[in-house]
Amino acid sequence: MQSFMQMINSLIGLITPLNVLLLLASTCGGILIGALPGLSATMGIALLTGLTYTMSQDMALIVLLGIYVGGIYGGSISATLIGIPGTGSAAATTLDGYPLAKKGLGREALSTVTIASFIGTLIGMIFLAFLTPTLQDLALMFASHEYALLAIFGVTICGTLTTEGSPLKGWIAGFLGLAFSCVGYEQLYSVPRLTFGNISLYSGIAFVPAMIGLFGLPNIFDNLAKNTKTDSVDVSNKVQQKISVLSMVKTNLFGIVRAGLIGTGIGAVPGVGEDVAAWLSYDTAKRASKHQEEFGKGSFEGIIASECANNAAIGGALIPLLSLAIPGSPPSAVLLGALQLHGIRPGPMLTFDQPDFIPYMAALLLLASFMMRFSGWAICQVAPKILRIPFFILMPIVGVLSIIGAYALNVNMFDLVIMFVFGIIGYIFSKLKIPAAPIVLGLILGGMADSNFRRALQATRGSFTPFFTRPLALLVLALIFFTIFSQTPPYQKLKSKLTRKKKSMKASSKEQCDENTDSN
Repeated sequence: MQSFMQMINSLIGLITPLNVLLLLASTCGGILIGALPGLSATMGIALLTGLTYTMSQDMALIVLLGIYVGGIYGGSISATLIGIPGTGSAAATTLDGYPLAKKGLGREALSTVTIASFIGTLIGMIFLAFLTPTLQDLALMFASHEYALLAIFGVTICGTLTTEGSPLKGWIAGFLGLAFSCVGYEQLYSVPRLTFGNISLYSGIAFVPAMIGLFGLPNIFDNLAKNTKTDSVDVSNKVQQKISVLSMVKTNLFGIVRAGLIGTGIGAVPGVGEDVAAWLSYDTAKRASKHQEEFGKGSFEGIIASECANNAAIGGALIPLLSLAIPGSPPSAVLLGALQLHGIRPGPMLTFDQPDFIPYMAALLLLASFMMRFSGWAICQVAPKILRIPFFILMPIVGVLSIIGAYALNVNMFDLVIMFVFGIIGYIFSKLKIPAAPIVLGLILGGMADSNFRRALQATRGSFTPFFTRPLALLVLALIFFTIFSQTPPYQKLKSKLTRKKKSMKASSKEQCDENTDSN
């Protein structure tokens, strides 16, 4: 109750015309940064931290958190409209958002993304405001053993992300991503691996250029290969049936809450972040869905799951940042430096030094979510018109933006080489019906799995015993084994058999009810 009153007081103090305009402008700026391929919320916060040095503490926090919230949401716009995720956290949204846009449902897809992102941010805000001590204790229970197993669990879901039937292709792509993540200096002893004497590879394979290449270039190649000057998406006439976004959100309310809980929980685990939250939520939604065949082909459930989770992870990531001074995600790591620059010292003593600061951040996150919702509504009315541009004009523009985005990250020409190499890999994989998404997931989780697994073995002098005795490690191991088993043919046969039996029982009970009705 005390936290609630502190948040309300902070909210009342924040609602001034200047603060609202500043938050709206920073949120729109974050959306623009996130929507441009190659830029991200992390880069936006890093670039603006220096510019906020002369601002007051309140104004600086408004700008930085607005950029954070807007940047995470903005990546879904390019992911949905042109099939290139603007940020890593929007990569999972590409799987269903872009197919929906190609069907002429770009406006509906963006509206669904906006509402799911808004609700996800609110769920993360609630946990930040009221359950910070509980999630703080949970985050402290994770050690190197749990982090390593969590990364391995992330790879095991690759078999169900986009493949149909055998999960082998998904696993191949996932472990290939793990192999790519091992290129460069390893994190414990800084020994170069798999560089083949190329100095440019010492820093590893840059994630953003690789992601742009895997998702962007194959789409550009495919559309330009059609060699037509009239091919575009008719956003007004291609789909005659009206789709109510609000009713669809109400139908998937349970899935939204589940995605919010997953996103907040993953965000609260230090160092994991919004990218992993989106993928795990997407996989969970696919497993629980009655329409699994629609995932990867244009499923509203899929974009709801990924977008709700990656935005809920914002509030989750702020929990260890503020209470432990340990960032929960890459953007929050940069935000930690910005907070320290403005005289704020996150950590266990923060609640004693500034007892109203966490409720203040929750109130600011609440306002930012409404600014994102308002800005997203305006964008949904205009942005889908991009799809009316003929592909022979649109795709070269997208290609130029992709090159700029890949180069702007590190201002390094070698990143363009990485982008084109991964673009060729993605194009070949698309022809072989091998999903490219697991490669992205492998790149995200590779460093986490490698460093934590070896760190765990060093702490126990090479003993594997803690992997099988620590409670959380056992829980994650159980999830790994169940995930692998659920993708095997025996489990699929058993599942289909039970489904048929359930349908037959329903049919027989319905017939019996009809007979009783006729007799009466």
